[in-house]
Amino acid sequence: MRRSRLVTLALSLATSLGATLALAVPAQAAPTDRYVALGDSYASGVGAGSYTAESGSCQRSTNAYPALYNTNVQPASYRSVACSGARTTDVTNSQLAALGSNTTLVSVTVGGNDVGFANIMTTCVLYGTTECVAAVQAAEDKARAQLAGLLATVYNGIRSRAPSARVVVVGYPVFYQLDTLCVGLSDTSRAKINEGINLVDDITRSAALAAGFKFADVRSSFVGHQLCSYGEKWLHALNYTNIGISYHPTAAGQAGGYYPVFRGVAG
Repeated sequence: MRRSRLVTLALSLATSLGATLALAVPAQAAPTDRYVALGDSYASGVGAGSYTAESGSCQRSTNAYPALYNTNVQPASYRSVACSGARTTDVTNSQLAALGSNTTLVSVTVGGNDVGFANIMTTCVLYGTTECVAAVQAAEDKARAQLAGLLATVYNGIRSRAPSARVVVVGYPVFYQLDTLCVGLSDTSRAKINEGINLVDDITRSAALAAGFKFADVRSSFVGHQLCSYGEKWLHALNYTNIGISYHPTAAGQAGGYYPVFRGVAG
């Protein structure tokens, strides 16, 4: 009887210990997400190098935040259809077809081209402060009047095609650190450009939340790494030999600025 009790006690302790260990060590989650990335050049990874051959002029980089998520998290499936130059209408007309009822995670960065980011920066670089401020102001007026509606059309399309997906809307970094010694544009121009980017991000965040989506705000992550900052620059300055990468995140900007924020929101 005594031996029997000891065996029973030992088995009971072993079972209890096993249960305790199972609770202490979390199980590795199965990579069940089916992830689709949408958007413009900030989502495709222009400026980050290492572009995939299949992406052509869309310039999808293996260093872009969606690709980094795929590499590190390893979801069940991954597809990026983000494309350089994309506007909201391009996402609606050409990219939403990548979504399906089995899509469980979607990221999207879009809106900058709708208000003319590239044209604004061209004006600011080639002309003076007066012209730069006027160009940004015109873009702000357009953003206030139209951007929320354009984004709502995109977000409604995403929800229609991927009704069960977690959707993360990812914003843009502010380009300049102010109040530093910096050659090039005037302090007034840099401040106005930052103001315009902040407006686009704020409108985008409000539209995303109204749609029931999450917003990944990358602005704070780039602080100290902006143009005119004293730290490592995570944004390309004006590049005359490769205009397309100007004012886009570097590979370090995608990895250190975009990816951690996106992963923190996406899970």
